[in-house]
Amino acid sequence: MKIFDRPGFPNPARIRIVLAEKQLEPQVEFVGVDLIAAEHKQPAFLEKNPSGVLPVLQLDDGTFIAECTAITEYLDNLDGDPKLTGKTPKEKALIHMMQKRAESELLDAVGNYFHYATPGLGADLQAFKSLEWVSRQEWGNRQRDKALKGMKYFNTVLESQPFVAGEGFSMADITVFAGLMFADAAGVAVPASCSALNGWRAKVAELPSVKNRSGQNFVPDDLRRLGF
Repeated sequence: MKIFDRPGFPNPARIRIVLAEKQLEPQVEFVGVDLIAAEHKQPAFLEKNPSGVLPVLQLDDGTFIAECTAITEYLDNLDGDPKLTGKTPKEKALIHMMQKRAESELLDAVGNYFHYATPGLGADLQAFKSLEWVSRQEWGNRQRDKALKGMKYFNTVLESQPFVAGEGFSMADITVFAGLMFADAAGVAVPASCSALNGWRAKVAELPSVKNRSGQNFVPDDLRRLGF
Protein backbone atom coordinates (compact mmCIF):
# COMPACT_ATOMS: atom_id res chain seq x y z
CA MET A 1 0.00 0.00 0.00
CA LYS A 2 0.99 3.63 -0.48
CA ILE A 3 0.03 6.69 1.54
CA PHE A 4 0.25 10.08 -0.16
CA ASP A 5 0.68 12.65 2.58
CA ARG A 6 2.76 15.41 4.16
CA PRO A 7 4.25 14.51 7.56
CA GLY A 8 3.10 16.61 10.50
CA PHE A 9 -0.07 18.07 9.03
CA PRO A 10 -3.27 17.24 10.93
CA ASN A 11 -5.03 14.83 8.58
CA PRO A 12 -1.88 12.91 7.58
CA ALA A 13 -1.03 12.71 11.29
CA ARG A 14 -4.39 11.03 11.95
CA ILE A 15 -3.63 8.21 9.53
CA ARG A 16 -0.05 7.80 10.74
CA ILE A 17 -1.42 7.25 14.25
CA VAL A 18 -3.89 4.69 12.89
CA LEU A 19 -1.09 2.86 11.08
CA ALA A 20 0.95 2.78 14.27
CA GLU A 21 -1.99 1.57 16.34
CA LYS A 22 -2.61 -1.25 13.86
CA GLN A 23 1.11 -1.99 13.43
CA LEU A 24 0.80 -1.53 9.67
CA GLU A 25 3.62 0.96 9.07
CA PRO A 26 5.99 -1.69 7.63
CA GLN A 27 3.39 -2.50 4.98
CA VAL A 28 3.07 1.09 3.74
CA GLU A 29 5.18 3.20 1.42
CA PHE A 30 4.86 6.90 2.23
CA VAL A 31 4.85 9.23 -0.78
CA GLY A 32 5.44 12.90 0.04
CA VAL A 33 3.19 15.58 -1.46
CA ASP A 34 4.44 19.19 -1.47
CA LEU A 35 1.57 21.23 -0.05
CA ILE A 36 3.53 24.48 -0.11
CA ALA A 37 4.08 24.09 -3.86
CA ALA A 38 0.37 23.17 -4.26
CA GLU A 39 1.22 19.75 -5.66
CA HIS A 40 -2.10 18.50 -4.24
CA LYS A 41 -3.96 20.85 -6.61
CA GLN A 42 -2.22 19.67 -9.77
CA PRO A 43 -3.85 17.31 -12.31
CA ALA A 44 -1.67 14.33 -11.42
CA PHE A 45 -2.81 14.38 -7.80
CA LEU A 46 -6.41 15.33 -8.60
CA GLU A 47 -6.67 12.11 -10.56
CA LYS A 48 -6.09 10.32 -7.27
CA ASN A 49 -8.42 12.54 -5.22
CA PRO A 50 -10.61 15.12 -7.02
CA SER A 51 -11.07 17.10 -3.78
CA GLY A 52 -7.32 17.75 -3.68
CA VAL A 53 -6.77 16.96 -0.02
CA LEU A 54 -4.42 14.66 1.89
CA PRO A 55 -3.96 11.89 2.76
CA VAL A 56 -4.82 9.34 0.09
CA LEU A 57 -4.38 5.58 0.42
CA GLN A 58 -3.52 3.57 -2.68
CA LEU A 59 -4.18 -0.17 -2.47
CA ASP A 60 -2.09 -2.79 -4.22
CA ASP A 61 -4.78 -3.18 -6.88
CA GLY A 62 -4.60 0.53 -7.72
CA THR A 63 -7.72 1.62 -5.82
CA PHE A 64 -7.49 5.09 -4.23
CA ILE A 65 -9.23 5.77 -0.94
CA ALA A 66 -9.49 9.35 0.33
CA GLU A 67 -11.04 10.86 3.49
CA CYS A 68 -9.54 10.01 6.87
CA THR A 69 -12.65 8.26 8.17
CA ALA A 70 -12.82 5.96 5.15
CA ILE A 71 -9.08 5.22 5.29
CA THR A 72 -9.31 4.49 9.01
CA GLU A 73 -12.26 2.15 8.50
CA TYR A 74 -10.33 0.22 5.87
CA LEU A 75 -7.11 -0.06 7.86
CA ASP A 76 -8.86 -0.85 11.15
CA ASN A 77 -10.82 -3.73 9.64
CA LEU A 78 -8.04 -5.37 7.65
CA ASP A 79 -7.28 -7.85 10.43
CA GLY A 80 -10.90 -8.47 11.40
CA ASP A 81 -10.29 -6.92 14.82
CA PRO A 82 -11.36 -3.27 14.69
CA LYS A 83 -10.35 -1.33 17.77
CA LEU A 84 -10.53 2.26 16.52
CA THR A 85 -13.91 2.22 14.76
CA GLY A 86 -15.93 -0.01 17.08
CA LYS A 87 -16.95 -3.65 17.28
CA THR A 88 -20.59 -3.55 18.37
CA PRO A 89 -23.34 -1.49 16.68
CA LYS A 90 -23.43 0.80 19.74
CA GLU A 91 -19.67 1.33 19.75
CA LYS A 92 -19.66 2.06 16.03
CA ALA A 93 -22.52 4.54 16.36
CA LEU A 94 -20.95 6.42 19.27
CA ILE A 95 -17.53 6.56 17.65
CA HIS A 96 -18.89 7.84 14.33
CA MET A 97 -21.07 10.40 16.11
CA MET A 98 -18.12 11.77 18.08
CA GLN A 99 -15.85 11.53 15.04
CA LYS A 100 -18.23 13.81 13.13
CA ARG A 101 -18.35 16.27 16.01
CA ALA A 102 -14.57 16.24 16.32
CA GLU A 103 -14.26 17.20 12.67
CA SER A 104 -17.02 19.79 12.42
CA GLU A 105 -16.71 21.42 15.83
CA LEU A 106 -12.93 21.45 16.17
CA LEU A 107 -10.62 20.30 13.36
CA ASP A 108 -12.55 21.86 10.47
CA ALA A 109 -13.26 25.02 12.46
CA VAL A 110 -9.56 25.49 13.18
CA GLY A 111 -8.81 24.83 9.51
CA ASN A 112 -11.31 27.45 8.41
CA TYR A 113 -9.83 29.97 10.83
CA PHE A 114 -6.34 29.17 9.58
CA HIS A 115 -7.26 29.58 5.91
CA TYR A 116 -9.69 32.51 6.20
CA ALA A 117 -8.47 34.65 9.09
CA THR A 118 -4.69 34.25 8.80
CA PRO A 119 -2.25 34.29 5.87
CA GLY A 120 -2.77 30.53 5.84
CA LEU A 121 -0.37 28.59 3.68
CA GLY A 122 1.42 31.61 2.30
CA ALA A 123 -1.14 34.16 1.09
CA ASP A 124 0.47 37.47 0.11
CA LEU A 125 0.44 39.81 3.12
CA GLN A 126 -0.79 42.75 1.05
CA ALA A 127 -3.74 40.68 -0.14
CA PHE A 128 -4.32 39.72 3.47
CA LYS A 129 -4.93 43.42 4.22
CA SER A 130 -7.40 43.92 1.35
CA LEU A 131 -11.15 44.44 1.77
CA GLU A 132 -11.77 40.91 0.51
CA TRP A 133 -9.50 39.51 3.19
CA VAL A 134 -11.16 41.64 5.89
CA SER A 135 -14.50 40.07 5.01
CA ARG A 136 -12.99 36.59 4.98
CA GLN A 137 -11.25 37.29 8.27
CA GLU A 138 -14.51 38.15 10.02
CA TRP A 139 -15.95 34.77 9.05
CA GLY A 140 -12.70 33.05 9.92
CA ASN A 141 -12.68 34.58 13.39
CA ARG A 142 -16.16 33.18 13.96
CA GLN A 143 -14.72 29.78 13.08
CA ARG A 144 -12.02 30.30 15.72
CA ASP A 145 -14.77 30.98 18.24
CA LYS A 146 -16.52 27.81 17.09
CA ALA A 147 -13.32 25.84 17.68
CA LEU A 148 -13.00 27.26 21.19
CA LYS A 149 -16.60 26.28 21.86
CA GLY A 150 -15.76 22.81 20.55
CA MET A 151 -12.85 22.55 22.97
CA LYS A 152 -15.18 23.38 25.84
CA TYR A 153 -17.66 20.76 24.62
CA PHE A 154 -15.03 18.03 24.52
CA ASN A 155 -13.79 19.11 27.93
CA THR A 156 -17.30 18.48 29.28
CA VAL A 157 -17.38 15.07 27.58
CA LEU A 158 -14.02 14.10 29.06
CA GLU A 159 -15.03 15.12 32.56
CA SER A 160 -17.24 12.03 32.72
CA GLN A 161 -15.40 9.44 30.60
CA PRO A 162 -11.77 8.57 29.78
CA PHE A 163 -11.97 8.91 26.01
CA VAL A 164 -13.96 10.95 23.51
CA ALA A 165 -16.38 8.16 22.53
CA GLY A 166 -16.42 6.26 25.82
CA GLU A 167 -14.12 3.78 27.52
CA GLY A 168 -11.66 3.09 24.71
CA PHE A 169 -9.26 5.04 22.51
CA SER A 170 -10.80 5.48 19.05
CA MET A 171 -10.57 7.43 15.82
CA ALA A 172 -12.61 10.18 17.50
CA ASP A 173 -9.75 10.69 19.96
CA ILE A 174 -7.27 10.78 17.10
CA THR A 175 -9.29 13.50 15.38
CA VAL A 176 -9.62 15.64 18.50
CA PHE A 177 -5.90 15.27 19.15
CA ALA A 178 -5.12 16.33 15.57
CA GLY A 179 -7.50 19.26 15.93
CA LEU A 180 -5.63 20.46 19.00
CA MET A 181 -2.35 20.01 17.17
CA PHE A 182 -3.65 22.22 14.37
CA ALA A 183 -4.98 24.72 16.91
CA ASP A 184 -1.48 25.02 18.40
CA ALA A 185 -0.03 25.70 14.97
CA ALA A 186 -2.72 28.26 14.16
CA GLY A 187 -2.36 30.08 17.48
CA VAL A 188 -5.67 28.99 19.02
CA ALA A 189 -4.91 28.09 22.62
CA VAL A 190 -6.94 25.61 24.63
CA PRO A 191 -8.74 27.57 27.38
CA ALA A 192 -7.11 27.13 30.77
CA SER A 193 -10.49 26.10 32.16
CA CYS A 194 -10.46 22.94 30.01
CA SER A 195 -8.59 20.86 32.57
CA ALA A 196 -10.19 17.56 31.55
CA LEU A 197 -9.32 18.14 27.90
CA ASN A 198 -5.74 19.07 28.77
CA GLY A 199 -5.39 16.03 31.01
CA TRP A 200 -6.73 13.74 28.28
CA ARG A 201 -4.36 15.33 25.78
CA ALA A 202 -1.35 14.69 27.99
CA LYS A 203 -2.42 11.06 28.38
CA VAL A 204 -2.93 10.54 24.64
CA ALA A 205 0.39 12.21 23.84
CA GLU A 206 2.14 9.43 25.76
CA LEU A 207 0.55 6.59 23.80
CA PRO A 208 3.24 4.81 21.76
CA SER A 209 1.30 5.27 18.51
CA VAL A 210 1.23 9.01 19.11
CA LYS A 211 4.53 9.65 20.87
CA ASN A 212 6.67 7.59 18.50
CA ARG A 213 4.72 8.10 15.30
CA SER A 214 7.42 7.71 12.63
CA GLY A 215 9.60 10.20 14.51
CA GLN A 216 7.55 13.09 13.11
CA ASN A 217 6.91 16.28 15.01
CA PHE A 218 3.25 17.18 15.39
CA VAL A 219 3.85 20.84 14.46
CA PRO A 220 5.14 20.75 10.89
CA ASP A 221 8.14 22.80 9.82
CA ASP A 222 6.05 24.23 6.99
CA LEU A 223 3.75 25.95 9.50
CA ARG A 224 6.67 27.12 11.63
CA ARG A 225 8.24 28.67 8.53
CA LEU A 226 4.99 30.56 7.93
CA GLY A 227 5.07 32.02 11.41
CA PHE A 228 2.82 29.61 13.35
